[in-house]
Amino acid sequence: MLFANAHQVDDYHFPPVAAPSMLVYTTKNTVTVIHSEREVFMRCPINLFIALLFGLCALSAQADDADAEVTVYKAIQFAKPDNFPLTLDIYVPKTGKKTYPVLVVYHGGGWLINNNSIMNDFATKIARDGDMVVANMNYRLLVDQNNSVTMNQIVEDAFGGLLWVKDHIAQYGGDPARVAITGDSAGGHLTAMILLRGRQLESDGFAGDSLGFNPSYLPAGKTAEQVAQEDGLKVQAAVLSYAGFDLYTRAALGNFETDKNSFWKFANAEARGLFGNHINVKDNGDYYRAVSPIYFVPKASEYKLPPQFVHVGSLDTATPPAAAQRYVDLLKAARQPVEYKVYPNKNHAYLDNGCNWAGSCFERDALWPVGDIIKFLNKTLEN
Repeated sequence: MLFANAHQVDDYHFPPVAAPSMLVYTTKNTVTVIHSEREVFMRCPINLFIALLFGLCALSAQADDADAEVTVYKAIQFAKPDNFPLTLDIYVPKTGKKTYPVLVVYHGGGWLINNNSIMNDFATKIARDGDMVVANMNYRLLVDQNNSVTMNQIVEDAFGGLLWVKDHIAQYGGDPARVAITGDSAGGHLTAMILLRGRQLESDGFAGDSLGFNPSYLPAGKTAEQVAQEDGLKVQAAVLSYAGFDLYTRAALGNFETDKNSFWKFANAEARGLFGNHINVKDNGDYYRAVSPIYFVPKASEYKLPPQFVHVGSLDTATPPAAAQRYVDLLKAARQPVEYKVYPNKNHAYLDNGCNWAGSCFERDALWPVGDIIKFLNKTLEN
């Protein structure tokens, strides 16, 4: 989730320092389970006043039976990089099928705010109306671990989460041979990274010259290189919702790494570089390109990507349609399968819970896109 009324830089507009006047979330579902304060503030490093005022983090989670037709398994730990617990929630339909297709979800928030609970409404609706198992993922934010997390580590968390799901989802009725991935905004960026960088796995991560990724979770007995050789992060479909694609241009031309990006303020953290203060886009542009999926679209003759559904709102000034169009054009030029849709009169963050700063409300604005997402997934994940 990113903010409107902001400074344009390629596929992003950056939020001004002052918060928008309308930045309040409401949620439809009744909350019956509350996370501990330790978990809330570990995942959402915003002081309580700002959290309550702006609604930037969800402080609660749904019950295990949040919907009469869906069972939710909460806060399952899948990894603990540098002693930081990473969790996911799993949504399972109660329709009694032996196996279900799987959708793995990555939330948005500019890599600085939010946790997976902001996608509760979306996850519930996909599980219920799409008859799919949904894995709603957490990952480290830049401000976690004393504001020391780097962008490549966030990507490694996303990679590790998918590997864990593929290893364990059968225990929850999911079919590991029918897995799709999706994310909105920053989560859309992570989804694209899985597709386009998921074979650049190396045990030394960014420590070496080749700038690979070492997933936060690895299957037992396997190295990152072995997972890459087996194409272990391969999925059958992907949905990219108002996603970001180019962090190199964003950092080079914009203010993401400065206090002019108000996300740092909302996260109650000091602005700094995506890779720390000793790495910058001018001297280390290769770091930023390595986490920018727009530069790694392969020709279909070299590697066939799964079908993708890319969508965005026509009024989105955070991740505008022009950025999505650029990515789609590259896919088409490479002869990769893609469907693209611009939803008229829709702004940013229309898949988030409740109603928000962008004037988007889930019950009003998500129904059409979610219906299209379900149709696309049913088509691409059919037996």
